[in-house]
Amino acid sequence: MEKKKRILIGKIGLDGHDNGMRIVAKWLADAGFEVIYLGLYNTPEGMVKAVLQENADFIGCSFLGGEHLFYCRKLLDLLRKNGLEDKKLIIGGVIPPDDVKVLRDIGVSAIFTPGTMRDAIIYKVKELFKA
Repeated sequence: MEKKKRILIGKIGLDGHDNGMRIVAKWLADAGFEVIYLGLYNTPEGMVKAVLQENADFIGCSFLGGEHLFYCRKLLDLLRKNGLEDKKLIIGGVIPPDDVKVLRDIGVSAIFTPGTMRDAIIYKVKELFKA
C-alpha cells in the first residue's frame, strides 16, 4: 500500500486570517493527502522543525500581509541548512503578480492566488508529488 503524501500547512507571522488556508487543507485532505495543520502564528524555524518531526513531503503556507518574500526566503534557507531540499514549498494568498516570478526563482514550487479553483490546486499538488 502506497504511503499517503503528507502536507504540512500553516501560517507564519502574525496574520490571523486563516479561512482560505483551512479550506485548502480540507480540499487536500478530501483528495487523499494527509494534512498536518499547524494553524496560525508559526515561525519558519517551527515549520521546519515540524517537517522533520512529521516527515512531511511538502510545506504549504498562506500569506496575506505582504511578508511572503521574506518568509519564503527564510523557509527555503532553513530547509537547505537542514538537508531538506527535497521538501517542496507551496504557497497561497495575496501575492502580487510581480512577486510570482521572484518566488519561483528562489525555489517556491507552486503559488496559488485568490480565486484559484479547487481542482487546479489539487491537480498541481498531485503533479508536484509525481515530479
